[in-house]
Amino acid sequence: MTTMNISLPETLKEFVDKQVTTAGYGTSSEYVRELIRRDQDRLRLRNLLLEGAQSKATGPADAGYFANLRSDAKKRLATSA
Repeated sequence: MTTMNISLPETLKEFVDKQVTTAGYGTSSEYVRELIRRDQDRLRLRNLLLEGAQSKATGPADAGYFANLRSDAKKRLATSA
């Protein structure tokens, strides 16, 4: 693991320290790593949504479509357990 030093105004440092204390993080580094992971997840989701919005429609999103999605999800859960 590498080290990165950041400078924060006192108000932000106090906020981070409070989050570490109240949210159960062991260190400020753990808190910052969690924020970065959440941002990565947010960007992945954004890209997937944009990709989906730009794709061609495959058919109507009716009750049957969602029933098939639920069925597929249940099958995947059953095989991964």
